Amino acid sequence: MTKPFRDQDLLDAIQQALQRDVATREQQAEIRKLQERYHALTARERQVMTLVVSGMLNKQIAYEIGASEATVKIHRGHVMQKMQAGSIVELSVWPTSSNTPLLNSLILVSGYSALPVLIDYHLSSSSRDQGRIVPAL
Repeated sequence: MTKPFRDQDLLDAIQQALQRDVATREQQAEIRKLQERYHALTARERQVMTLVVSGMLNKQIAYEIGASEATVKIHRGHVMQKMQAGSIVELSVWPTSSNTPLLNSLILVSGYSALPVLIDYHLSSSSRDQGRIVPAL
Protein backbone atom coordinates (compact mmCIF):
# COMPACT_ATOMS: atom_id res chain seq x y z
CA MET A 1 0.00 0.00 0.00
CA THR A 2 1.43 3.34 -0.96
CA LYS A 3 1.17 6.48 1.11
CA PRO A 4 -0.93 8.52 1.35
CA PHE A 5 -3.88 6.16 1.62
CA ARG A 6 -7.47 6.50 2.66
CA ASP A 7 -8.60 5.02 5.96
CA GLN A 8 -11.08 2.82 4.12
CA ASP A 9 -8.28 1.37 1.95
CA LEU A 10 -6.39 0.37 5.10
CA LEU A 11 -9.50 -1.20 6.63
CA ASP A 12 -10.19 -3.10 3.39
CA ALA A 13 -6.63 -4.43 3.30
CA ILE A 14 -6.87 -5.56 6.93
CA GLN A 15 -10.23 -7.26 6.24
CA GLN A 16 -8.78 -9.12 3.24
CA ALA A 17 -5.78 -10.25 5.31
CA LEU A 18 -8.07 -11.55 8.05
CA GLN A 19 -10.19 -13.45 5.53
CA ARG A 20 -7.08 -15.07 4.00
CA ASP A 21 -5.87 -16.01 7.48
CA VAL A 22 -9.19 -17.67 8.35
CA ALA A 23 -9.17 -19.63 5.08
CA THR A 24 -5.56 -20.73 5.63
CA ARG A 25 -6.27 -21.86 9.20
CA GLU A 26 -9.34 -23.83 8.07
CA GLN A 27 -7.32 -25.56 5.36
CA GLN A 28 -4.52 -26.38 7.81
CA ALA A 29 -7.03 -27.79 10.30
CA GLU A 30 -8.57 -29.96 7.58
CA ILE A 31 -5.16 -31.28 6.57
CA ARG A 32 -4.27 -31.98 10.23
CA LYS A 33 -7.48 -34.01 10.63
CA LEU A 34 -6.67 -35.88 7.45
CA GLN A 35 -3.16 -36.57 8.70
CA GLU A 36 -4.51 -37.87 12.03
CA ARG A 37 -6.81 -40.25 10.18
CA TYR A 38 -3.94 -41.36 8.00
CA HIS A 39 -1.78 -42.12 11.02
CA ALA A 40 -4.58 -44.29 12.42
CA LEU A 41 -4.02 -46.66 9.48
CA THR A 42 -1.74 -49.66 9.79
CA ALA A 43 1.30 -49.85 7.52
CA ARG A 44 -0.49 -52.38 5.29
CA GLU A 45 -3.61 -50.20 5.11
CA ARG A 46 -1.42 -47.25 4.09
CA GLN A 47 0.15 -49.33 1.37
CA VAL A 48 -3.25 -50.50 0.11
CA MET A 49 -4.60 -46.94 0.22
CA THR A 50 -1.69 -45.68 -1.87
CA LEU A 51 -2.30 -48.38 -4.46
CA VAL A 52 -6.08 -47.84 -4.48
CA VAL A 53 -5.70 -44.08 -4.95
CA SER A 54 -3.29 -44.71 -7.81
CA GLY A 55 -6.13 -46.50 -9.63
CA MET A 56 -5.12 -50.13 -9.24
CA LEU A 57 -7.76 -52.86 -9.07
CA ASN A 58 -8.07 -55.18 -6.06
CA LYS A 59 -6.55 -58.05 -8.08
CA GLN A 60 -3.56 -55.93 -9.06
CA ILE A 61 -3.07 -54.74 -5.49
CA ALA A 62 -3.25 -58.33 -4.21
CA TYR A 63 -0.53 -59.35 -6.66
CA GLU A 64 1.59 -56.29 -5.82
CA ILE A 65 1.54 -56.87 -2.05
CA GLY A 66 1.44 -60.67 -2.13
CA ALA A 67 -1.96 -61.09 -0.48
CA SER A 68 -5.33 -62.49 -1.49
CA GLU A 69 -7.96 -60.32 -3.12
CA ALA A 70 -10.23 -60.88 -0.10
CA THR A 71 -7.53 -59.52 2.20
CA VAL A 72 -7.16 -56.46 -0.01
CA LYS A 73 -10.91 -55.88 0.16
CA ILE A 74 -10.77 -56.00 3.96
CA HIS A 75 -7.87 -53.54 4.10
CA ARG A 76 -9.62 -51.30 1.59
CA GLY A 77 -12.76 -51.31 3.77
CA HIS A 78 -10.71 -50.38 6.83
CA VAL A 79 -9.07 -47.54 4.90
CA MET A 80 -12.44 -46.17 3.80
CA GLN A 81 -13.79 -46.36 7.34
CA LYS A 82 -10.76 -44.88 9.09
CA MET A 83 -10.33 -42.11 6.52
CA GLN A 84 -14.09 -41.40 6.68
CA ALA A 85 -14.36 -41.47 2.92
CA GLY A 86 -17.62 -42.32 1.16
CA SER A 87 -15.96 -43.36 -2.09
CA ILE A 88 -12.58 -43.92 -3.71
CA VAL A 89 -13.06 -40.69 -5.64
CA GLU A 90 -13.58 -38.79 -2.38
CA LEU A 91 -10.51 -40.47 -0.93
CA SER A 92 -8.33 -39.57 -3.90
CA VAL A 93 -9.29 -35.88 -4.11
CA TRP A 94 -9.18 -35.10 -0.40
CA PRO A 95 -9.34 -32.42 0.91
CA THR A 96 -12.03 -31.27 -1.49
CA SER A 97 -12.21 -27.66 -0.34
CA SER A 98 -8.65 -26.95 -1.36
CA ASN A 99 -8.81 -29.07 -4.54
CA THR A 100 -5.57 -30.76 -3.46
CA PRO A 101 -5.26 -34.48 -4.23
CA LEU A 102 -4.87 -36.69 -1.20
CA LEU A 103 -1.33 -37.84 -1.94
CA ASN A 104 -0.16 -34.26 -2.40
CA SER A 105 -1.87 -33.17 0.82
CA LEU A 106 -0.25 -35.94 2.82
CA ILE A 107 3.15 -35.27 1.31
CA LEU A 108 2.77 -31.54 1.99
CA VAL A 109 2.17 -32.18 5.67
CA SER A 110 4.96 -34.75 5.88
CA GLY A 111 7.07 -32.17 7.67
CA TYR A 112 5.07 -32.87 10.82
CA SER A 113 5.98 -36.56 10.75
CA ALA A 114 7.21 -39.07 8.21
CA LEU A 115 4.78 -40.69 5.83
CA PRO A 116 6.92 -43.66 4.80
CA VAL A 117 4.53 -45.47 2.49
CA LEU A 118 3.65 -42.40 0.45
CA ILE A 119 7.17 -41.08 0.35
CA ASP A 120 8.80 -44.44 -0.41
CA TYR A 121 6.56 -45.05 -3.40
CA HIS A 122 5.99 -43.02 -6.53
CA LEU A 123 4.22 -43.49 -9.83
CA SER A 124 6.59 -44.86 -12.38
CA SER A 125 6.75 -42.97 -15.64
CA SER A 126 8.52 -45.70 -17.61
CA SER A 127 6.43 -47.41 -20.29
CA ARG A 128 7.22 -50.83 -18.79
CA ASP A 129 5.64 -49.90 -15.45
CA GLN A 130 3.04 -47.41 -16.70
CA GLY A 131 0.38 -46.93 -14.02
CA ARG A 132 2.13 -49.14 -11.45
CA ILE A 133 3.50 -47.91 -8.17
CA VAL A 134 7.11 -48.91 -7.72
CA PRO A 135 9.59 -48.18 -4.92
CA ALA A 136 11.30 -44.83 -5.23
CA LEU A 137 15.05 -44.97 -5.75
